[in-house]
Amino acid sequence: MKAWLGRFVLRLGGWEPVGGIPDDPEAVIIAAPHTSNWDALWAIAYKLAVGLDVKWFAKHSAFWFPLGNLLRAFGAIDLNREKAGTAVEEAIRLFDEKDSFYFALAPEGTRTKMPGWKTGFYRIATGATVPVYLGFLDFGKRQIGIGPAIHLSGDPEADLAVIRNFYEGIEGRWPEKASPIEFPDYS
Repeated sequence: MKAWLGRFVLRLGGWEPVGGIPDDPEAVIIAAPHTSNWDALWAIAYKLAVGLDVKWFAKHSAFWFPLGNLLRAFGAIDLNREKAGTAVEEAIRLFDEKDSFYFALAPEGTRTKMPGWKTGFYRIATGATVPVYLGFLDFGKRQIGIGPAIHLSGDPEADLAVIRNFYEGIEGRWPEKASPIEFPDYS
């Protein structure tokens, strides 16, 4: 039923699902570019369509009844973001507790253009020693999916060059809001 619903929603929106469940049992899945509120709807529909059990953080203030129950059903994990670094530590802890775990996030961290990507996905993947899969929403081609895995080298600039190459030509809903694929303040 869930797969049918996901495929129906994608078809209704004119989306073509590409790829499927990652080959690795654990991975960080980044979703880019993130320029629209619609991105979450299409990502959830894709998750349902391919049967991907992926978790993601949502701010704790969104977990009011009945929305909180719906968010949890779609894989959301309640996170209080008031303390810096909490999300990275919590995600690494979740990887440590499970043998099979997929965690998704938008590396831009917001739908507006920023100086670059946030480093959280990189720190989670290196801290948990898991690969990063490149999820995408291409509004130009109306394709949504998961691309190749990147096994991070520990050299952020080299890794970002590979990631940047993959996302070249992939268009968000509002291309002018896409953030450059770089870490302005990585340390």
